[in-house]
Amino acid sequence: MLVRKAKSNDLDSITEFQRVMARETENIELEHSTVYRGVSAVLEDATKGQYYVAEKDGKVIGSLLTTFEWSDWRNGTVLWIQSVYVVPEFRRTGVYSSLYAHVKNRVLHNPDLKGIRLYADKSNEAAQKVYRKLGMTPDHYLTFEWLK
Repeated sequence: MLVRKAKSNDLDSITEFQRVMARETENIELEHSTVYRGVSAVLEDATKGQYYVAEKDGKVIGSLLTTFEWSDWRNGTVLWIQSVYVVPEFRRTGVYSSLYAHVKNRVLHNPDLKGIRLYADKSNEAAQKVYRKLGMTPDHYLTFEWLK
């Protein structure tokens, strides 16, 4: 399995992954053109974030997005992992672990990067188990949001 930065030719795969993930996790049907433009925006402008993909035998089988949080307490950037998706037949085969290890390696070797954060639905015990297995711990913050 190869883990790499996503390229423009990964646009269709990542767009479809996001639509399927919304359907699976929240029973939401996302508008294709909106997601397509959203993924395109990241692929065209690295200041918005960075997608990484896992590829096996030339086929993209998983992806995640990192975005940035400036931490004045740490005088550096914390990467947020979001939009994680692994093709069902490749789940529980180390795809997410490999993607996570790739991101963690970036943080370990870049003094400007200070850590990794992500959020998981409280009811998604399978995801929480994976995150704990990789050495992540629940933090002491609650996440609140207001979305238009």
